[in-house]
Amino acid sequence: MSVTVFATARRLGSATAVAAALVGAATLPAVAAAPHSAHRDAVVISAVQHDLHGRAVYAGRALNREWVDVTNTARRDVNLSGWTLSDADGHSYTFRHFWLAGHGTVRVHTGQGWDTMRDVYQDRTRSVLNHDRDTVTLRNDHGRFVDSASWGLHRRDGGDRHVGGDQHLGGDRRVGDHRR
Repeated sequence: MSVTVFATARRLGSATAVAAALVGAATLPAVAAAPHSAHRDAVVISAVQHDLHGRAVYAGRALNREWVDVTNTARRDVNLSGWTLSDADGHSYTFRHFWLAGHGTVRVHTGQGWDTMRDVYQDRTRSVLNHDRDTVTLRNDHGRFVDSASWGLHRRDGGDRHVGGDQHLGGDRRVGDHRR
């Protein structure tokens, strides 16, 4: 009799372990996917300065007045390594070994300088962003769309959405493009 009880208990324990493993396996993908999508929603293009005039367009450090702000609206730090920031003409900047602090902003300058936690530099010698119209797109390390900002006349919307050279997008997202 005790052998039967022992075998039944062992089978019951095995069934419980299998059920726990199945429940754990079913919830793991949902938990693993949550931080990735949360990071995508938390990182935005918060401001753009694209309006350079005259000789400043061709001057080394003056190019640092052309920039894009990327902001992490969440509390947790986000690893931006491998993320890209590109414009409609195909100019692209790739973040290398860069963590964006929670509630932090990094300014991506076109010109040259020393990278810090708040400022990174593309080390270019010419202006990248077009004054009259352009679109800046942020993609994650898998090439997936995260956010974009546009200004000027665009064929797809049929209207002139130029907002000037210093485009702050924080609370007013009407010029941002949030298609997913």
